[in-house]
Amino acid sequence: MNIIKSIFLFIICFGLMSCKSHDKNKFTIKGNIKNIEKQYIYLEQLYFGDKAPDVLDTAFIENGNFVLTGIANEEGLFRLRFEKSSNIYVVINDQSEITLNADASNQGIEGQNINTPGNSSLKSLILGYVSKTENLSTLNAQIDSLKNTGADSLAKIIINKYEGLQKEYKSFIINYIDSCKDPIVTLFALGYSNSFDQSEVKKSIENLSKRFPEHKGVATALEEYQKFISSQQKPTGTKPNVGNMAPDFTMNDTEDKPFSLHDLKGQYVLVDFWASWCGPCRGENPNVVAAFNKFKNKNFTVLGVSLDESKADWMKAIKKDKLTWKHISDLKGWYSEVVGLYGFDGIPYNVLIDPQGKILATELRGSDLEDFLQKTLGTTAK
Repeated sequence: MNIIKSIFLFIICFGLMSCKSHDKNKFTIKGNIKNIEKQYIYLEQLYFGDKAPDVLDTAFIENGNFVLTGIANEEGLFRLRFEKSSNIYVVINDQSEITLNADASNQGIEGQNINTPGNSSLKSLILGYVSKTENLSTLNAQIDSLKNTGADSLAKIIINKYEGLQKEYKSFIINYIDSCKDPIVTLFALGYSNSFDQSEVKKSIENLSKRFPEHKGVATALEEYQKFISSQQKPTGTKPNVGNMAPDFTMNDTEDKPFSLHDLKGQYVLVDFWASWCGPCRGENPNVVAAFNKFKNKNFTVLGVSLDESKADWMKAIKKDKLTWKHISDLKGWYSEVVGLYGFDGIPYNVLIDPQGKILATELRGSDLEDFLQKTLGTTAK
């Protein structure tokens, strides 16, 4: 499945959680819904991923009115679900006081109004998407009806109009991805780009980690995207198992000189696969720095292997994150030979090898990295 479509489905079905902090964690939704019978309504927090929604509050609708209260550490996505009605309302908690007005007889988003910037932006995005895709669908049907009729001139006119509207649609969605200030609405826009060629949204996607550097939902979406382009652009091989010899490879270092993994033979080496544009990688870097500083005098080092394409961005990230070990890259992104050689489909990813080149462990993240190194190197002589 196209990862952009997957992201959209995750957003609709599961939602996401983000890291845009409020001054107050509490938020209230006051609602009035016309044409709805008395029943219970549930406020649920949604998550980007496989975690099931959490019910935060329950209220009883009386004369169409209700009040729901939730507590969340950050801005996220929430769902209003009903006991008897099939209506669903999706709400962004970008303000502490939220007012919702809707008509239950109109299940489209045009029948609801939520009084915050994030929710207004989401409504505008969805209405724009519906309008443009309906126009495209109408033209596509006209093109199909003219096939094999001999009306080539008319068909050509409609095809040209269709292509123009398609460009306008793509521009509308990409502009939302690039300029929307709300990270959650941005991910909705990203979901609507499911029919685009990956090259059309690649830069927009990679720029999201810079625009929303502390947003967990964006980081998760980027990680899923990385896995997708890895599987699509370069077939992955089989991951070497613990106990296997680590595959050797050679790339240029930051001074454009060839450097090989075997050049570090005789040391414990954490081969760290990362990239400057990878939010989760940058988030993990402080843990790698701490481990390196603690064990560098115990025959331990790190070899950074970047999946960057821009040397300038790569060098800037090395300096900013204070990564003082050896770094190499072929600057081919996910086309790098190491992707297939080590069989990984997402970064950050690492492999710890012993002085003989045998793999001791893989995917050591967070405190697991330091714990494993303490166990393995704790008695190693300096």
